[in-house]
Amino acid sequence: MSLFRTQPIDRICARAAAEGGGPRLARRLGAFDLTMLGIGAVIGVGIFVLTGTAAATRAGPAIMLSFALGGIGCALAGCAYAELASVVPVAGSAYTYAYATLGELPAWIIGWDLVLEYAVGAIAVSIGWSGHLVELLASFGVRIPERLVHGTLDGGLVNLPAVLLVVALTLLQVRGVKESARVASAVVFVKLAVVLLFLILGAPHVEAANWRPFLPFGSWGVVAGAGVVFFAFIGFDAITTASEETIRPQRDLPIALFTSLFICTLLYMAVAAVLTGMLPFRELNHPAPVAMALVRSGVTWGGRVVALGVVFGLASVVLVMMMGQPRIFFAMSRDGLLSPWIAAVHPRYHTPHRATLVTGAVVAVAAGTLPFQLVAQMTSIGTLFAFVLVSLGVIALRRSRPDLPRAFRTPWVPWVPGLGALLCFLMMLGLDGWTWVRFGSWMAIGLVVYATYGRRHALRGQAIVRVPSPEA
Repeated sequence: MSLFRTQPIDRICARAAAEGGGPRLARRLGAFDLTMLGIGAVIGVGIFVLTGTAAATRAGPAIMLSFALGGIGCALAGCAYAELASVVPVAGSAYTYAYATLGELPAWIIGWDLVLEYAVGAIAVSIGWSGHLVELLASFGVRIPERLVHGTLDGGLVNLPAVLLVVALTLLQVRGVKESARVASAVVFVKLAVVLLFLILGAPHVEAANWRPFLPFGSWGVVAGAGVVFFAFIGFDAITTASEETIRPQRDLPIALFTSLFICTLLYMAVAAVLTGMLPFRELNHPAPVAMALVRSGVTWGGRVVALGVVFGLASVVLVMMMGQPRIFFAMSRDGLLSPWIAAVHPRYHTPHRATLVTGAVVAVAAGTLPFQLVAQMTSIGTLFAFVLVSLGVIALRRSRPDLPRAFRTPWVPWVPGLGALLCFLMMLGLDGWTWVRFGSWMAIGLVVYATYGRRHALRGQAIVRVPSPEA
């Protein structure tokens, strides 16, 4: 049963505050910074790419409802994240929440799983960013040699643009979290401007006839479409990894979570409505449907501007994902589950620089060598699994520690977090078999690492206790 012993929340918070002399991160972020990071993580591939694919193959014009359903699913999980972030405002996000509520082994499992969301997600998006950058430069007559834009295992020498992006973002994050947030905020404004420009340019070309039939694939098509576009929401939870660097985490984290999710869902639905109104939905199965729709409507320059927005958008997604992963490693290292060498804070910049450099090196090597298809499939299942465990963690903590002060309380527990866990698990079941095989293999490797290192080095001497039963 020691595998399920938890760390007391007051002890976790005390160590994060360096009351025991351990490493800690500086609190420099406010609600606005976190909201910009949330929007920066979400708006990217989903709004510019997946909208057309999901409309053409799953939902038709009702894809706007699919985005609404995906947003609802994320909001349910967001309630769980917001409550746990207000109770445990330290680095580590879902990993730390699991350690405080479900126990050491579940915490390790979710920490290992989050690598699929953040590190693997950053690899996938950086490769996608490289492809869009190459296409944008080609539209202006600038061509990069093919061997320098494809990974070693994808028929090329190295994906040089992807590697350079990762290296630049890694150095930026070592420099400081506030500096990273400022860059993310600037990029977010560019992306929002591009999205609004598309809505303004595309609205006059909308024809109501393209919205009929509204449900060509039936009601289930809306659900199936939500499973596809769920990837568009991945990353909104990344801001919880910065809890320990937030000035007022109990207040600012819930505000940022729901504000960023609300803004992104509205923009997704608006873009979906205009896009499916501009062209028949069956013609939208295109790698760049938003830009293509503008070009087909005669607004060629608008298509180029949107393509530029995609490049900026994907870069900010990589930035936020690469901010999340080092903080997961930092928290796991501070708990002894990973080498203590990783839990170092830069004396000048107050950032987890070693964890950041390790993450940057892994992401750069993988982005420079692997094909997009191999890594993209693993991101969604890792995120959904994290959402399931966080939702269950809220229920567990309500039963074991109902006395804890909660700046944000998830309504109607256990029904809301239970429904969130169920929806996310159903979306996991909708993924293909090979994705489950890879997911299982990755988690098996993680259990071996835990058994050989993490379990023997966990900081059990820091008053780790077992969760008492409600009857106790």
